[in-house]
Amino acid sequence: MNKRILLLCLSVFVFIPAKSIDPSQVKPVKNLIVMIPDGTSLATVSIARWYQWYLDPGKPNLHIDPYICGTVRTFSSNAPIGDSAPTTSCYMTGYPSRAGYVSTYPPAAGDDDIIPLDPSKAYQPLTTLLEATRLTQQKATGLVFTCEFPHATPADCSAHSYDRGRYDWISSQMVHNGLDVVIGGGVSLLTEADEAYLKADGYGVYKNDIAGMRAERGNRMWALYNEKDMAYDLDRDASREPSIEEMTRTAIEKLSTHENGFFLMVEGSKVDWAAHANDPVGMVTEFLAFDRACRVALEFAKQDGQTLVVIVPDHGNSGISLGSRNCRSYGTATKDDLFAAMSLVRRTAEGIAARLNASSASAVQQIFREDAGFELAPEELNTLYQCRSYESSPVPKDERSDRDVLPSLYSSSLNDFVSKLITSKTCIGFTTGGHTGEEVFLAAYHPAGSLPVGVSTNVELNHYMAAALGLSGRLDELTATHFAPHTRVFDGYACSIVLAADGKGSPTLVVKNRRKQLSITPNTNIVRAGNRGQEEIRLPSVVIYADKNDTFYLPESLANYLK
Repeated sequence: MNKRILLLCLSVFVFIPAKSIDPSQVKPVKNLIVMIPDGTSLATVSIARWYQWYLDPGKPNLHIDPYICGTVRTFSSNAPIGDSAPTTSCYMTGYPSRAGYVSTYPPAAGDDDIIPLDPSKAYQPLTTLLEATRLTQQKATGLVFTCEFPHATPADCSAHSYDRGRYDWISSQMVHNGLDVVIGGGVSLLTEADEAYLKADGYGVYKNDIAGMRAERGNRMWALYNEKDMAYDLDRDASREPSIEEMTRTAIEKLSTHENGFFLMVEGSKVDWAAHANDPVGMVTEFLAFDRACRVALEFAKQDGQTLVVIVPDHGNSGISLGSRNCRSYGTATKDDLFAAMSLVRRTAEGIAARLNASSASAVQQIFREDAGFELAPEELNTLYQCRSYESSPVPKDERSDRDVLPSLYSSSLNDFVSKLITSKTCIGFTTGGHTGEEVFLAAYHPAGSLPVGVSTNVELNHYMAAALGLSGRLDELTATHFAPHTRVFDGYACSIVLAADGKGSPTLVVKNRRKQLSITPNTNIVRAGNRGQEEIRLPSVVIYADKNDTFYLPESLANYLK
């Protein structure tokens, strides 16, 4: 073949984009495991791989490497860059949403909308894949994470709110949404009432009780650790907190006993938190801990032969790079130049900061020698002393100043100072402490090889997973059935919304006819019937109330009680 023609053919081949698989061609599976390393940019994966290889020459690859098959464009409904709430929401519901929205249809934003929206659906709860598998296929469902349980990503799977910060709404919804296994952080966020509900419903409930979790023989369990988030893996006390690898294995062991199959979401939550903190060692060690959890899921899937595993971040974070303008000649740096300093760090920036605040100022150099592999120079030590949140500083707080410090390291936050200090010893760079909008990696294992290759959007990835579960086109139908507005469900009946007596709690929807009455409060699956609420009705899904439009969203079937 003529060389010029060959080059032309190759160039045409190179620039033809790979097309994500047609959902109609996806072979069905029994189980789905979705694994989300929160806030993980592709550069984080690359640096983690190099770091692991540097520490252990026998481990040049990550466990996810053989399964990487494409990338995903993540976005909010009205912005190319999203936070965890709308981006994971889209994976779960098939609809992009706004910043802070948890599996909830967003208001239209006119020309800013990336995908056209229906203004009449604003604040509508959207059925998630997790909910759909339980409602239509009676599958077991589970969540594993290292943040607190009502945080955005786990909430996106099993709750609905236009405000991700409303933990009082979200935590109750999660408790009442029929989840079989929940393992992660957030002891302080499980109320006494919700704990009592779980125990009465047959769950094993364990709070800061790793031995109890390990001894539980039942298949319905909530195991929570720490007041809110769990410790970073690098700082974790293994006698008190399980690794994300162990939590994933435990969840799979329990869920896989269910004859109808299961849905499990596993989140490496704190890759994102370390990225916000610009802590490079925290980022890579959290990702490597997550990668070990991926190995557990992938090994199960290959042995089981009926399980799809999808591994995908929800968005990027921090603009991390291997190579920085602050590191001279980084382009010709050796692996020792790039990774020796990182390899000596034994705690995250948060872990080092906690130890500094728990010790006297005389221990500073020893702490940095042991935990970071270096001592502070005089100007670095003085900059540390000026940190407002350094509790052991010999400089009184009212005398601390940002004068005569190293501007590149100074911060009023001790955690931030430690992150900057550790980064300054490396060739790692950051552009921001916030989220970023680049595509994220996609890895997948399908027992029949039906993989989503090339570049997908977050909407298309939802369609792929729905197809694999036999739920194509079903989510909208389920939303209409289980989250119908009360004005439609109870059309023709006397309805009144009664505010809480203290003016702070959730309102109650009271619906009456001549003989019957319903009292409906949101964020649970329990409805009280009768004039005095003497009868309890348990719904298959939770009731949602949106104060933005003064609407309760609930199952259509509730109207049958009044007939």
